[in-house]
Amino acid sequence: MKQFYSDVIQYRGTHYDFGYFQGELLKRSPILPNREKQWGPKKNRHFLINPEEYKDIMATFAPAILDEIRGLADALHMDMEKAFRRFGGYYLEFTRSGCSIFTDNAFMVRNYDSHPRGYEGRYVLYEPTDQGFAVIGPSMQITGRIDGMNEKGLVMGYNFTHSKKSGDGFLCNMIGRIILETCANVDEAISLLKEIPHRHSFSYVLLDAAGESYVVEASPREVAARRSNVCTNHFHLLEEENRYRQEETRQREKTIQEQQQHAINPYQAFNVMNDPAHDVFSGKYDASAGTIHTSMYFPEELKAWFVIGPARKPVIFDFNKWLSGEKIMVKRIKGELEYHRPFVNME
Repeated sequence: MKQFYSDVIQYRGTHYDFGYFQGELLKRSPILPNREKQWGPKKNRHFLINPEEYKDIMATFAPAILDEIRGLADALHMDMEKAFRRFGGYYLEFTRSGCSIFTDNAFMVRNYDSHPRGYEGRYVLYEPTDQGFAVIGPSMQITGRIDGMNEKGLVMGYNFTHSKKSGDGFLCNMIGRIILETCANVDEAISLLKEIPHRHSFSYVLLDAAGESYVVEASPREVAARRSNVCTNHFHLLEEENRYRQEETRQREKTIQEQQQHAINPYQAFNVMNDPAHDVFSGKYDASAGTIHTSMYFPEELKAWFVIGPARKPVIFDFNKWLSGEKIMVKRIKGELEYHRPFVNME
């Protein structure tokens, strides 16, 4: 087992200032140089849309995030076209991933399964002072979110279905960020998902403070919502969008349903996902399907649990106290994975 970590980042202020703050942090981080190495000669294909068109689209859905990208660009002395390519969350390549989610009316627990080399190791608490809701959760591509919860108690996580037959649109991580910053409940999030353009096919799992839980199946061609409390990596409504081979994802869904029947409290539900003994946690890292983190969110209490690696006790964040002005004292969330290569935030 090798040690890994996520840095905990806290900020209150305008989006531009938040972007500038993150840019200053990135100057001292290996994240951007490591990303450049990973992308290699593909990098010029990572952004295939006119920057002016991108600005118009972002201005429709999340204009404040444009200010964050401007702040990043200014701090990093980067032109805006390159900043959009790095941080815009629109029309880029995406590495396939696994992921499993279970919801109760009081919580959501989620395994994020992917390749460790693509994981940037940033857990972010941000409260905007210009517009948008405060959000807690792990980041992807700096500006996006892998999963998370906002100050209204809306919780979001997403699961990959496929990247074939892709279209012009936002990546899952930016869609997740926009949902959490702009939507107060499940109904608003479903409406947004039906309106926003999607690059790839993903399921977005939503839970709000009223206990409403939905899975929204979204592709570049169609979006459909269903009530459900379990989600893996296949669609139920948009079946024509599914990958040819579905045996593993359907078996994992069945395992979660069976195992969670015996969980009598949130900690046991968390263990079903995080303890490999329950056959949900995955060690398939080279196949981009190994569990990197397990996260849990409680929308009524505004608390978040988070771990890196298997069979660990969670780090507990009281988001409600943080919103009241208390500072989180945790600097890093440490864990262990059975993998030999580091996250991109690690030397």
